[in-house]
Amino acid sequence: MMEIIDPDSPLQRFMDRRIEIQLGMLERVLEAGRGRSDFLWIGEDLGSQRGPLISMETYRQFIKPRQKKFADLAKAWNIPVMIHSCGSSSWAFDEFLDIGITIVDTLQPEAFEMSPAYLKSKWGDRLAFHGCISTAGPVAYGTVEDVRRNMRETLEVMMPGGGYCMSPTHHLQDNSPPENVVAMYEAAREYGRYR
Repeated sequence: MMEIIDPDSPLQRFMDRRIEIQLGMLERVLEAGRGRSDFLWIGEDLGSQRGPLISMETYRQFIKPRQKKFADLAKAWNIPVMIHSCGSSSWAFDEFLDIGITIVDTLQPEAFEMSPAYLKSKWGDRLAFHGCISTAGPVAYGTVEDVRRNMRETLEVMMPGGGYCMSPTHHLQDNSPPENVVAMYEAAREYGRYR
């Protein structure tokens, strides 16, 4: 962790070289796709369940400039950027917007300042949201009725005004009963806009 904040550490040079390679590969993928890419997806877990993993200063100095390179590449291809960030990551959402990231993914509702109502009220007119159906909540541990209720409540908050793509916060795990998974998708069909 200390090497993340040491500008002279070998880790910094490694990160920059790795990003240079990733950007080159992405550029070739976008060229080969000839405009058929819908968005560019990047990931950076910035939060624990209780708050940020790093300070805003550290984010701005060491992470944000590197993320901006990906956002700039997406902008050059006229596609949006979606960022995956686990835990309590809403503290960085305005920073994401500043560099051109307009879609956030994962949205663990049990984490600090990540409830659907909080996210929608603060950023619903500026960000698109992907996730918010907790894989550590009713889908894994509740009843079918719990899943349906959670889906209805989440969709009622997140759908107005658009900009929401229903999704589990993470990949569904083997601790999610099949009947709950089916109930999640059936409720999305029933309460969502997809008909």
